[in-house]
Amino acid sequence: MTVRKDRHETTNDGWMSRRDVAKLLGIGGAALAAGLPERVFAQTRRNTLVIGIDISDTVTLDPARQAQYTPPMSLLAAYDMLVTMAPGDYITIRPQLATKWERTPDGKGWRFTLRDNVKFASGNPMTAADVKWSMDRVLYLGDQTSQYISHVERTEVVDAKTVDVILKDPRQPLMTIIAAPGFPVYDSKLLMQHGGDASRDAKTKDSATTWLNNNSAGAGAYKLVRWERNAQIQFVRNDNYWRGKPPFERVIIRHIGDSAAQLLSIRRGDIDIAFNLIPEQIATLKAEPSVRLEALTSLDFVYMALTQNPEFNKALGVKEARQAIGHAIDYDGIVKNLLGGAAVRCANFLPIGVSGSTEEIARRVGYNQDIDKARQLLQKAGLADGFEFEIAYGNAAIAGVTYQTLGQKIQADLALVNIRAKLTPMDQVNLRTTYTGNRAQGGVLTFWNPPAVENLLWAAASVERVARRVHWPVPPALDKIVRDAAAEQDPKKQADLWVEYQKQTVDNANYFVLFQPIYQIAVRSNLAKLPLTAAGWQLDMYDVKPVSS
Repeated sequence: MTVRKDRHETTNDGWMSRRDVAKLLGIGGAALAAGLPERVFAQTRRNTLVIGIDISDTVTLDPARQAQYTPPMSLLAAYDMLVTMAPGDYITIRPQLATKWERTPDGKGWRFTLRDNVKFASGNPMTAADVKWSMDRVLYLGDQTSQYISHVERTEVVDAKTVDVILKDPRQPLMTIIAAPGFPVYDSKLLMQHGGDASRDAKTKDSATTWLNNNSAGAGAYKLVRWERNAQIQFVRNDNYWRGKPPFERVIIRHIGDSAAQLLSIRRGDIDIAFNLIPEQIATLKAEPSVRLEALTSLDFVYMALTQNPEFNKALGVKEARQAIGHAIDYDGIVKNLLGGAAVRCANFLPIGVSGSTEEIARRVGYNQDIDKARQLLQKAGLADGFEFEIAYGNAAIAGVTYQTLGQKIQADLALVNIRAKLTPMDQVNLRTTYTGNRAQGGVLTFWNPPAVENLLWAAASVERVARRVHWPVPPALDKIVRDAAAEQDPKKQADLWVEYQKQTVDNANYFVLFQPIYQIAVRSNLAKLPLTAAGWQLDMYDVKPVSS
């Protein structure tokens, strides 16, 4: 290959310049001016899957450290877990790298039998030692993902193809949790070469995250080869994949934060899938012959969290003032006018579709707009003239709606009862640092998507780490309800406990779920039906296939 000094020409490292990529993907000069990535990998367009989505929330691609909305889709492209869930079925646990699982002989954990002849993308064979190393790394890193398996006591290698995961409390769930991309089986031999550590000192000794941000150490369908923040994530085919040859040579996830740019790109064929179109744009595609729409009712939700720390905001330290905010918001207007009706709304931290959460329960237990009641609560709080507080949010969009638009809608609703909301946009990284560091001064607009489809993870978060973020000292009795509900085997009794948990959480008024989106995704007709899932990773990349496959 000819080597050129001009950075706009092809170089000998196999990458193409931004201008050459524009020619390859059919992108015009206006799109270039909007700021495409400087270089992406050289390939023919027909062998490349290109996805357009707002990935501004991606701050790491280390599975054990990620806690954001969009990264699980990328992680599932590069990693497989012991077990998984099929799109649309969030109850049945299905085999992946494990072919069989059963209770250990003493009943204290789970025994997994591993699939034969699995190789990682590196070519290294998968062994039981890799499984133990992977579980230990997650557990001992002590990051957010480790909290989901805090009830794991230890992982033991039984033999080369058998692993036991022993639990502190065998009644607590495991299978639904480890069916998520935060719990992959790592290529431990490869990752240890790049700073990976799974000892009890992993929190201080592990240094693999930087490497994992541009590489992967998994057995998934594709291999991560490059990440440029707020630009793109690139993958190449894993030729060792145990399920068979993946359909595309390469996958590019392009960061396109502007929905209008996504609309133009899907129409032109520059991208194959567009995730963040707004309802008005969706409507314009219904007569488009080369594009179709696919819908998915998610288990994600967007919510506003409110601190109750009076040192940050004296008014928000009063429960009735927070309840007044809850009754002043026009939830139906958000769903109908901002989302075109493409959403439902749960009562609190349990999405509609899981145990104890239905639309009827949400109407009965959750907040609904009631301006008179909001004013009465302000009077009771000694704040009849209203008050002021801050709403922080990221410069991003979800379900085609920007957080800024959502903030402006809430600001207008609250003004009806003289509650004055000051809108504070922030970079996604700064917002996360502020919120998770328990330093949010007022309200925060953010999302929740399931790290796994398990009620306990939603509910436990709301009474533990999210409660700390809003400075809510959760009553021990409420925490007990959460634990009892997770362990309850009778479905009716369990659902009743989850309803009681929601009632008490709603009453304290720290979290207001604004909507649970029904995603409407634009897809080019060259692709077969998408394997969309609400399990937290949006789609199974391996099963995204051309119509001819």
